[in-house]
Amino acid sequence: MSKNNNVYKDAYNRCLRLLEENSNLPSEPELGATLSVSRTTVRGILARMAENGLIAWDKRAKKVLRSPRPDDFFPEQETDSLSQIIERSFMRRLLAEDAEAGMQINELELARDIGVGTSSVREFLIRFSRFGLIEKRPNSHWVLKGFTRAFALELADIREMFELRSAAAFVALPDDNPVWSDLEQLEIEHHALERDIAVRYPEFSELDERFHRLIHSASRNRFIVDFYDVIAMIFHYHYQWNKAGQRSRNEAAVGEHLTYIAALKSRDPVKVAAACRQHLKSARQTLLDSTPEGRQSGG
Repeated sequence: MSKNNNVYKDAYNRCLRLLEENSNLPSEPELGATLSVSRTTVRGILARMAENGLIAWDKRAKKVLRSPRPDDFFPEQETDSLSQIIERSFMRRLLAEDAEAGMQINELELARDIGVGTSSVREFLIRFSRFGLIEKRPNSHWVLKGFTRAFALELADIREMFELRSAAAFVALPDDNPVWSDLEQLEIEHHALERDIAVRYPEFSELDERFHRLIHSASRNRFIVDFYDVIAMIFHYHYQWNKAGQRSRNEAAVGEHLTYIAALKSRDPVKVAAACRQHLKSARQTLLDSTPEGRQSGG
């Protein structure tokens, strides 16, 4: 089991917390169900715990030897939530296969590829099916639906309302709030990407998602944060299906992000609103160009 695997690291940390509550761990199938991961991942977790003296593992017996210490846990930044891991893996798969409307999605295959339980993948797909982007078919199959101009416009309107409010909340946060150090790190990553944009421009999508997710987190509004999963899926992945001009588009967006970051760091609400509106205006046009209607008109 790769120790660089986010699914593994997230599940390992959650399993460590089970040690605090139990003198023995349950069976491998039960652990897999509890952690929503495959049996292969469970075995990787148990092997590491035994190696670190946390448990004595002898076939079915898994006796807890000690409680976990802080240094037993993987760093939080290496353990995205299960929903984020599934979302990113799902979108990477669609992009790698140049997905088009009508593409079949098998939840069993997707779960196996990611290394998570099928119930977690099914929950993810059901959540997005509410928006009409995917549709359930028999036997654990789903089909990718079309993406229209009307849908894109509705989504862009909601995104702008949410992000303007979130950006205003962001600049009001105190200096010791962790978002400021996160913003500093993102600025460094943006400059690094800008320097190597000729070869690294496809990497912009994930940076884009992390940047906007950080801004939305400042809203402290559960509905905005939850809905952002849908926004991220569409804005930061879907428009890549239109490969035309992807490098120049991403290069321009990196520049807009850096202007936006500078405005946030200035804490000037007027500058922040202006930078936010300009970037979202560009993102709206990019999204419209990626719809079937936009592609047909040469967008």
